[in-house]
Amino acid sequence: MIRPATPDDAGAIAAIYNHYVATTTISFEERAVTVDEMAQRIRDLGAILPWLVREDHGRVTGYAYATRWRVRSAYRFSAETSVYVEQGRGGQGIGSALYTALLDALRARGVHLAIGGIAQPNPASVALHERLGFVKVAHFSEVGRKFERWIDVGYWELKLD
Repeated sequence: MIRPATPDDAGAIAAIYNHYVATTTISFEERAVTVDEMAQRIRDLGAILPWLVREDHGRVTGYAYATRWRVRSAYRFSAETSVYVEQGRGGQGIGSALYTALLDALRARGVHLAIGGIAQPNPASVALHERLGFVKVAHFSEVGRKFERWIDVGYWELKLD
Protein backbone atom coordinates (compact mmCIF):
# COMPACT_ATOMS: atom_id res chain seq x y z
CA MET A 1 0.00 0.00 0.00
CA ILE A 2 1.28 3.47 -0.91
CA ARG A 3 -0.08 6.41 1.04
CA PRO A 4 0.86 9.97 2.01
CA ALA A 5 3.53 10.15 4.69
CA THR A 6 2.75 11.76 8.03
CA PRO A 7 5.03 12.92 10.85
CA ASP A 8 4.13 9.64 12.60
CA ASP A 9 6.17 7.87 9.90
CA ALA A 10 9.30 9.84 10.76
CA GLY A 11 10.91 7.06 12.80
CA ALA A 12 10.60 4.48 10.04
CA ILE A 13 11.66 6.96 7.36
CA ALA A 14 14.68 8.11 9.38
CA ALA A 15 15.73 4.48 9.93
CA ILE A 16 15.61 3.80 6.18
CA TYR A 17 17.37 7.04 5.28
CA ASN A 18 20.07 6.92 7.94
CA HIS A 19 21.39 3.65 6.52
CA TYR A 20 22.17 5.55 3.30
CA VAL A 21 23.62 8.51 5.23
CA ALA A 22 25.95 6.31 7.28
CA THR A 23 27.10 3.82 4.66
CA THR A 24 26.79 5.31 1.16
CA THR A 25 27.43 8.41 -0.92
CA ILE A 26 23.84 8.32 -2.23
CA SER A 27 22.98 11.06 0.27
CA PHE A 28 25.33 13.95 0.83
CA GLU A 29 24.21 14.31 4.44
CA GLU A 30 27.02 13.32 6.76
CA ARG A 31 25.22 12.82 10.05
CA ALA A 32 22.15 10.80 10.95
CA VAL A 33 18.82 12.62 10.83
CA THR A 34 16.85 12.49 14.08
CA VAL A 35 13.23 11.43 14.19
CA ASP A 36 12.24 14.99 15.15
CA GLU A 37 14.19 16.45 12.22
CA MET A 38 12.54 14.02 9.82
CA ALA A 39 9.08 14.77 11.24
CA GLN A 40 9.74 18.48 10.68
CA ARG A 41 10.81 17.84 7.09
CA ILE A 42 7.61 15.91 6.46
CA ARG A 43 5.53 18.71 8.00
CA ASP A 44 7.34 21.52 6.16
CA LEU A 45 7.93 19.97 2.76
CA GLY A 46 4.90 17.70 2.74
CA ALA A 47 2.65 20.74 2.92
CA ILE A 48 4.03 21.89 -0.43
CA LEU A 49 4.87 18.73 -2.40
CA PRO A 50 4.10 15.03 -1.91
CA TRP A 51 5.79 12.67 0.54
CA LEU A 52 4.71 9.04 0.16
CA VAL A 53 5.41 5.81 2.02
CA ARG A 54 4.95 2.19 1.04
CA GLU A 55 3.69 -0.13 3.72
CA ASP A 56 3.99 -3.89 3.75
CA HIS A 57 1.84 -5.45 6.50
CA GLY A 58 1.96 -2.20 8.49
CA ARG A 59 5.73 -1.72 8.09
CA VAL A 60 7.18 1.18 6.07
CA THR A 61 9.49 -0.36 3.47
CA GLY A 62 10.26 2.72 1.42
CA TYR A 63 9.43 6.34 0.83
CA ALA A 64 9.52 8.93 -1.93
CA TYR A 65 9.23 12.68 -1.85
CA ALA A 66 9.63 15.83 -3.87
CA THR A 67 11.19 19.16 -2.97
CA ARG A 68 11.31 22.49 -4.72
CA TRP A 69 14.03 22.62 -7.34
CA ARG A 70 14.94 26.22 -6.50
CA VAL A 71 13.37 28.94 -4.35
CA ARG A 72 12.63 31.61 -6.95
CA SER A 73 9.01 31.67 -8.10
CA ALA A 74 9.64 30.92 -11.77
CA TYR A 75 10.93 27.48 -10.73
CA ARG A 76 7.62 26.57 -9.03
CA PHE A 77 6.69 24.09 -11.79
CA SER A 78 9.82 21.98 -11.27
CA ALA A 79 10.53 19.56 -8.43
CA GLU A 80 13.48 17.43 -7.38
CA THR A 81 12.48 13.85 -6.64
CA SER A 82 13.92 11.19 -4.34
CA VAL A 83 13.11 7.60 -3.43
CA TYR A 84 14.62 5.38 -0.74
CA VAL A 85 13.95 1.70 -0.08
CA GLU A 86 14.64 -0.22 3.10
CA GLN A 87 18.01 -1.97 3.14
CA GLY A 88 17.75 -5.44 1.61
CA ARG A 89 14.48 -4.66 -0.20
CA GLY A 90 15.96 -3.37 -3.46
CA GLY A 91 14.95 -5.05 -6.71
CA GLN A 92 11.45 -5.91 -5.47
CA GLY A 93 9.61 -3.14 -7.32
CA ILE A 94 9.15 -0.97 -4.23
CA GLY A 95 11.15 1.94 -5.66
CA SER A 96 9.38 1.76 -9.02
CA ALA A 97 5.93 1.71 -7.41
CA LEU A 98 6.77 4.62 -5.11
CA TYR A 99 8.34 6.66 -7.89
CA THR A 100 5.38 6.07 -10.22
CA ALA A 101 2.97 7.18 -7.49
CA LEU A 102 5.12 10.23 -6.77
CA LEU A 103 5.18 11.26 -10.43
CA ASP A 104 1.40 10.85 -10.62
CA ALA A 105 1.00 13.03 -7.53
CA LEU A 106 3.27 15.68 -9.05
CA ARG A 107 1.25 15.66 -12.28
CA ALA A 108 -1.94 16.14 -10.25
CA ARG A 109 -0.36 19.22 -8.65
CA GLY A 110 0.55 20.73 -12.02
CA VAL A 111 4.29 20.13 -11.76
CA HIS A 112 5.85 20.27 -15.23
CA LEU A 113 9.34 18.86 -14.67
CA ALA A 114 10.72 16.20 -12.33
CA ILE A 115 14.45 16.30 -11.69
CA GLY A 116 16.45 13.42 -10.23
CA GLY A 117 19.93 14.09 -8.92
CA ILE A 118 21.98 10.90 -8.63
CA ALA A 119 25.35 10.62 -6.90
CA GLN A 120 27.67 8.62 -9.14
CA PRO A 121 28.18 5.78 -9.53
CA ASN A 122 24.72 4.42 -8.78
CA PRO A 123 23.67 2.09 -11.62
CA ALA A 124 20.48 0.92 -9.86
CA SER A 125 19.16 4.47 -9.50
CA VAL A 126 20.16 5.38 -13.05
CA ALA A 127 18.32 2.29 -14.34
CA LEU A 128 15.21 3.16 -12.30
CA HIS A 129 15.10 6.72 -13.58
CA GLU A 130 15.67 5.73 -17.19
CA ARG A 131 13.08 2.94 -16.98
CA LEU A 132 10.57 5.61 -15.90
CA GLY A 133 11.48 7.83 -18.87
CA PHE A 134 13.98 10.22 -17.30
CA VAL A 135 16.77 11.47 -19.59
CA LYS A 136 20.24 12.49 -18.41
CA VAL A 137 20.81 16.21 -18.91
CA ALA A 138 23.84 17.12 -16.78
CA HIS A 139 26.87 15.75 -14.99
CA PHE A 140 28.84 17.65 -12.37
CA SER A 141 32.23 16.20 -11.47
CA GLU A 142 33.54 16.24 -7.91
CA VAL A 143 30.67 18.39 -6.68
CA GLY A 144 30.48 16.75 -3.23
CA ARG A 145 32.91 15.20 -0.79
CA LYS A 146 32.06 12.36 1.58
CA PHE A 147 34.07 9.55 3.13
CA GLU A 148 37.28 11.31 2.08
CA ARG A 149 36.53 11.14 -1.63
CA TRP A 150 35.06 13.37 -4.31
CA ILE A 151 31.61 12.45 -5.65
CA ASP A 152 30.09 13.26 -9.04
CA VAL A 153 26.37 13.95 -9.47
CA GLY A 154 24.33 13.44 -12.60
CA TYR A 155 20.92 14.98 -13.25
CA TRP A 156 18.03 13.33 -15.06
CA GLU A 157 14.77 15.05 -16.02
CA LEU A 158 11.27 13.96 -16.95
CA LYS A 159 8.63 16.27 -18.44
CA LEU A 160 5.37 15.37 -16.75
CA ASP A 161 2.80 16.97 -19.06
